[in-house]
Amino acid sequence: MSQTSQEQAGAAAADVRVGVRTRSLSPERLDFVRQLGATDVFVDHADTEEEPDAFNDRDGTATLAVGRDQIPTVTELEAARDRIEDAGLRFTGIQSLPYSLYGDVMFGRDGAEEALTQIRTLIRNLGDAGVPILGYQWNPRGVVPMRTDPADLRGGACGTAFDLDDIEDPDALADGLDRRYTEAEFWEQYEHFLDTVLPVAEEAGVTLALHPVDPPGIESLGGIPRLFRNVENFERAMDYRPSDNHGLKLCLGCFSQLGEDVPGVIRRFGERDDIVFVHFRDVVGTVPKFHETFVDEGNFETPEAVRALHDVGFDGAIIPDHVPEMTGDDDWRHRARGFTVGYLRGVVDTVRSERRRQ
Repeated sequence: MSQTSQEQAGAAAADVRVGVRTRSLSPERLDFVRQLGATDVFVDHADTEEEPDAFNDRDGTATLAVGRDQIPTVTELEAARDRIEDAGLRFTGIQSLPYSLYGDVMFGRDGAEEALTQIRTLIRNLGDAGVPILGYQWNPRGVVPMRTDPADLRGGACGTAFDLDDIEDPDALADGLDRRYTEAEFWEQYEHFLDTVLPVAEEAGVTLALHPVDPPGIESLGGIPRLFRNVENFERAMDYRPSDNHGLKLCLGCFSQLGEDVPGVIRRFGERDDIVFVHFRDVVGTVPKFHETFVDEGNFETPEAVRALHDVGFDGAIIPDHVPEMTGDDDWRHRARGFTVGYLRGVVDTVRSERRRQ
C-alpha cells in the first residue's frame, strides 16, 4: 500500500475526540464539561497521601479517592461512572497512578510488593466497572521539581516554566534518600512492575498508558535516574512486553520540550499503535529552559499534530494537560481549559473535514 493510501485508510479509521481531566465530579463541573462539547472524562484523583485535606469534607460525589490503602471499590467506580454518564459523558479512565502507589516500586523499597498488590486490585476493579484506561508515570514526584519560576504570557496570563539553572544544588534533591540509584536498577524495577501488573490488565481488559518524565531529556537529577526522558526509552518500554493493553499517554508538551518533531513523534508511535490517549499542550523553548503557553502558541503547529493523529488512524481522546492561568480562573483554571477545549475541537473538526474531502 502506498503512503498516500495508508494515510487515507488511517484517516478513515480515525476518531479523535476531545476530553478533559478533572478531579471534581460535581454536577456543576460535569455540566460545564458537557457544555464545552468535550466527550471523555479522565478522573484526576487527589492522592490521599499527598493531599489528605482534599477528602476531609467530600460528600461522596465531588471526587474519587485513589491512593495507598485507598483503592476505590467496584461500587465506587460504578457510581462515578454513572454520574459521568448521566451528564452525557464517558468515564474513559483514571488520569494517573499517584506517587504513593508507585514510589516504593520505582525505588525498590520496602512496601513495593504491597503497593503492587494494591495496583493489581485497582486494575481489576477498573475492569469490573467498565473503565478502560489507567494512566501512570515513572516520575520521582516529591523529589525532583517539575517546574521552577512561572512565566508571563499574553495579556498577563501566567504559565509554568522550568530553568535547570534555577536549581542551585541538584544533589540536594536526593536529601532523604538512603543512596543514589543507577539506571539499570530503575529499569529492573520498572520491568518487574510490568511483569506483575500487565498480565492483570490484559485479563481485566484495562489499558495502561505511560507518561514521560517531566521535564524530559535529563538523564539524572540528584542521583535519581529519569527513565522515560526520550523517544528511544519509550520504545524500549513498549518492546519489553508488547501488548494491546499497554501504550503511551503521549504528552506532546514533553516531546516539544525535547525539541522533537511532534507530528513525526505521533506518526512514529501511531504506526506502532502505541498511543492510548494524548496530553495536548505546548511550550516555548526546550530543555533545559522552557515555559508553557497557550495551545495556539508554542513550538509546534497544533493543526499539523492533529493531522498526524488522523493519518495514523488514532481512535481516542486528546485532553488539555497543563493550561495557563487566566484572569478570573478558578483552581481548575476553567477559563483557560474552556478555551483549550474549544480551540482543539475547532482544529479537530477542520482536519476531519479536510480528510473527508480528500
